[in-house]
Amino acid sequence: MKLLDWLTGYKPAPKGVNRQSTTALRKNFIAINRKTAPFTIRDGKPEGVDLVAEWKIVDARWYELFAKAGLQRVFKVLMKLDASNCEVRAVDQEWSVEWRAGIPTLALSASAFRGRRWEKSFDMTFAFKEDLSYGKVYEYRFDTAEIKTPLIDAAHRAGWGWRGVAFGKL
Repeated sequence: MKLLDWLTGYKPAPKGVNRQSTTALRKNFIAINRKTAPFTIRDGKPEGVDLVAEWKIVDARWYELFAKAGLQRVFKVLMKLDASNCEVRAVDQEWSVEWRAGIPTLALSASAFRGRRWEKSFDMTFAFKEDLSYGKVYEYRFDTAEIKTPLIDAAHRAGWGWRGVAFGKL
């Protein structure tokens, strides 16, 4: 692996895995969706791409958790399926979040970001509970790999490579 490959997040298709069709790959990505995940994978036509993976920031089940954690940034992974090169081309897009009365309002970040993004954060709060016992009352973990790892794994299972795009055409 070359240094630039590591910086951009390029992960070639694994050797010995038969390449599946674009349709099968798309189904693999959509199959990652589950109710318990804090992200969703959906059709990307509104953004002009094939698929989008994004945090469920506006989902009622998840926004309370994100609000308590004081999450100020979220991101999307925009994906294009490049059948000619047998690669999923992906770019991360960062957004800022403003919380008003516990409800998220998404706003495009003032700073532009395009490329590969890593973020890990966690929080744990201990306090006195209603029964006057002392213990953990809140735990939060946010990791961008929680979205990206299943996406890359799905691409590899289908015999496709993964290419992070920072510059150039997605």
